[in-house]
Amino acid sequence: MARISGVTIPNEKQVWVALTYVYGIGPKTSYTILDKVKVDPTIRVKDLTDSEVTKIQDEINENYMVEGELQRIITGNIKRLQEINSYRGLRHKAHLPSRGQRTKTNARTRRGRKVTVGGTAKKGAAKT
Repeated sequence: MARISGVTIPNEKQVWVALTYVYGIGPKTSYTILDKVKVDPTIRVKDLTDSEVTKIQDEINENYMVEGELQRIITGNIKRLQEINSYRGLRHKAHLPSRGQRTKTNARTRRGRKVTVGGTAKKGAAKT
């Protein structure tokens, strides 16, 4: 198994797919990286030579921000928005969608499981 940016990428997948396991690298970026280092995107990870793996690793280290460093920057940006009490920051604090989506219906992923409020539950028989 090859390790790139501290992530063990799967052997059986094509290189362009395996690179997307690294946080901060999507399909488009993956193809761009492989094009720069002259590696065929459809080759399997297990068939890569050590020199190709080091070329890919060097390209990522030089030109891309990935994994922990990228996550720190993103969380720092969110904290900054929350501290200055911007609208987006308030939405992050309240765990609500921050990009204009509706919340009357949907938004279950962000808001969590539906909680029914009110007296709709049937009362059990009371002893007399």
